[in-house]
Amino acid sequence: MSLRRLYDVPAPAKLNLFLHVVGKRPDGYHLLQSVFVLLDWHDTLHVERRLGGALSREDLGTPLPEDDLCLRAARQLQAASGTAWGAHLSIDKRLPSGAGLGGGSSDAASTLLALNRLWGLNWPRSRLQALALPLGADVPFFIGGQAAWVEGIGEQLTPLTLPAQHFLVVKPPEGAQTQRVFRSPLLAVRPHAGIVPGFLGQQFEAAEGVLKPRGLQPESEAKADASVATCAPAFKGEAVDTDANELLPGLSSGLCARQLVQGWGQNDLQAAAQAECPPITQALAQLEAEFGNSRMTGSGSAVFARLSGEQNCNTSAASRWLVEQLPPAWLGRVCVSQAVHPLRAWATD
Repeated sequence: MSLRRLYDVPAPAKLNLFLHVVGKRPDGYHLLQSVFVLLDWHDTLHVERRLGGALSREDLGTPLPEDDLCLRAARQLQAASGTAWGAHLSIDKRLPSGAGLGGGSSDAASTLLALNRLWGLNWPRSRLQALALPLGADVPFFIGGQAAWVEGIGEQLTPLTLPAQHFLVVKPPEGAQTQRVFRSPLLAVRPHAGIVPGFLGQQFEAAEGVLKPRGLQPESEAKADASVATCAPAFKGEAVDTDANELLPGLSSGLCARQLVQGWGQNDLQAAAQAECPPITQALAQLEAEFGNSRMTGSGSAVFARLSGEQNCNTSAASRWLVEQLPPAWLGRVCVSQAVHPLRAWATD
């Protein structure tokens, strides 16, 4: 085994294009529906294989908790595999915490993928995902390695192929506490779940388990019958809402498929997070005023605006807005969604 070190291992952020709460399990975990996309904003890890089984971590950027998700991921993989190898992890933390961008979960997933190579385990993706779920609901998605329709508590993934999109992401200094957001009386559970065809708003085909749009429809053909249930992987046993107006708000106005992919649904955690962290409301209002749309990702406190049309081709203008308009101590970045995770090839399907 010649490979001893892996440098510049990326751990990308994610956005929830929407996030619906559709139920609650007896154990208290909420059942969700969301679409996750990867971004070109990431933490960086350096991982070195060590003799003797010891696991250690060094912080190169923002300090992490003493027993962070990366060390926990390494311990779980070490115990489950029975390997005698250890590792030293160096983490350059650039993604903000408490943002809903999945930074800690992404770091844990990249740790598992890196150690899977360095320790010569060659575990398949599904085995790593099963090990990852107890670490956090978002970790299996990052190991999955591409945009996905996500259900359950995060473990049910239906891969999606979506067009690249530009986003402006803003994070106020304060964060929202996820547990308090989920316990808030402002959090409502939806009586019905959505479906993949409703999100895509267009014809699609399933090839090797991946849902791929067959092409954007003309606006005159964009109306879809959301009651047509043609994609079994989308349902996972949940009730299907057959009200087209509720599933596809705005369809009667002739929205094209690309607009549906960019702006469908809402974040059901947003009102609760705004009550918990008032600066979220300010961030949403600023983006809405400047870019005509805004939404929170995850349980907050980061929010984003989709850049479209001329904005999509002029990201320098959005970057200037960040410099000129963003309040002191806030973070902001213009991001592009990524088709696949940069480490996707590090685990086999």
